[in-house]
Amino acid sequence: MTQPPRRVELLLAGMDEVHHRLRERLVGLTDDEYFWEPVPGCWTIRRDGSGAWVADYAEPDPEPAPFTTIAWRLVHVADCLVMYHEWAFGPARLAFPDLPAPATAAGAVARLDEGHRLLRDALAGLGEVALDEPRSTNWGERWPAWRIFWAMIDHEAHHG
Repeated sequence: MTQPPRRVELLLAGMDEVHHRLRERLVGLTDDEYFWEPVPGCWTIRRDGSGAWVADYAEPDPEPAPFTTIAWRLVHVADCLVMYHEWAFGPARLAFPDLPAPATAAGAVARLDEGHRLLRDALAGLGEVALDEPRSTNWGERWPAWRIFWAMIDHEAHHG
């Protein structure tokens, strides 16, 4: 069996460590905890006028940033993992509104695991040269592949 490039090994180790740490924090998460709003005006996930589950969001980010619930943070991290994969390694068709916010803690954890698996599998299949090849982002920039993974490691650690 061929040993993956050292940079791939390091990025995989970082992804796995950060994901494992977050998953340990989510063990036993209940729906009540998922939706808990500790202060008024929290950003969370909720049903919109059509009945679809959506995450609160504003462009540009408000100053100061609103307090966020566990539901908002978990869905945000999970959706970003899925979207980075979609645009850097997938068909580049999805937009955030195409991902209905999971209405349960278990659904959000499942999406988090799916996003991690998608990116991890993409990374595990890359060689040394491919790590430096430009990849698309959902906002139109192109980054070297290694930066996609580095950004997601940092993002999951930050919000998780």
